[in-house]
Amino acid sequence: MNDIRKELEKRILIIDGAMGTMIQQYKLAEADYRGELFKNWHCDVKGNNDLLNITQPQIITAIHKQYLDAGADIIETNTFSSTAIAMADYEMQSLAYELNVAAVKCAKEAIHQSGKTAWIAGAIGPLNKTLSLSPDVNNPGYRAVTFDEVVAAYYEQVRGLVDGGVDILLIETIFDTLNAKAAIFAIKKYFKDTGQPALPISISGTITDASGRTLSGQTLEAFYTSVMHAHPLSVGLNCALGAKEMRPHIEELSQIASCYVSAYPNAGLPNAMGEYDERPEDTGHYLEDWAKEGWVNIVGGCCGTTPDHIKHIAEHVKNIKPRPLPVVEAVV
Repeated sequence: MNDIRKELEKRILIIDGAMGTMIQQYKLAEADYRGELFKNWHCDVKGNNDLLNITQPQIITAIHKQYLDAGADIIETNTFSSTAIAMADYEMQSLAYELNVAAVKCAKEAIHQSGKTAWIAGAIGPLNKTLSLSPDVNNPGYRAVTFDEVVAAYYEQVRGLVDGGVDILLIETIFDTLNAKAAIFAIKKYFKDTGQPALPISISGTITDASGRTLSGQTLEAFYTSVMHAHPLSVGLNCALGAKEMRPHIEELSQIASCYVSAYPNAGLPNAMGEYDERPEDTGHYLEDWAKEGWVNIVGGCCGTTPDHIKHIAEHVKNIKPRPLPVVEAVV
């Protein structure tokens, strides 16, 4: 396997598209999610997409392979919610480690079937609980979870992803930087505790609206400053916005980031039905524009994107030079 850094010096790499959009196309019922292993589970599990790593691995593998065939160089594990905290919604906290290991297995099988060289990014989602905001409007000081609890949940996820054999750890869709800092701490602690060589970390935040801020209130520059102590391989943006709306923020990030820059926007903004209408060729043209401006190193798609979107993105940027890393002067 080539060092991803060497490849990033040569070309713009392609990360895959949405997993949820693709799973929806299978129109799975409750029984499909349960499989044989969980057919008598005591609560509903429909919608627990990460559970499919165990109960329907052939579906997850097939989706990964479609993205690889479309031109993806990096595929994300189906582990957006594979933490004890997120799995509590289905009373499946005890499965967190197993879900992560199974997810990497699906990704590895897809790479094997495709015959391609590709990197597996262990997807570490933002959690369904936040450290910076109170869920109780009448008690702004209340928090539904503690920093130590978040660290413990992420630590277990990292252990599963690393044991499975990922190449990169991707902290993504960050709306609360304190959650992300807990994930960074968990990753650093894991590698310190085990003595294993550390894996590259990629970090991707989410600008939630036209204000240019994260949900927890940070500007893009403040967010970047808050996570750079992790020395990430890349920092970027994904989700919430389509490429058209994300453009000025990617431009800003490309000017301040000392590492590689990633961008994987949604397929436009959702319509009244919550669906995404942006055509693959339009997404491809938007990202081609960013590439020509010299803003990006890793591009792909988030919510609503399909293998067709990834195919168009890959074709549009394949002959464009990647953003060069800036020369950062040492502080004397």
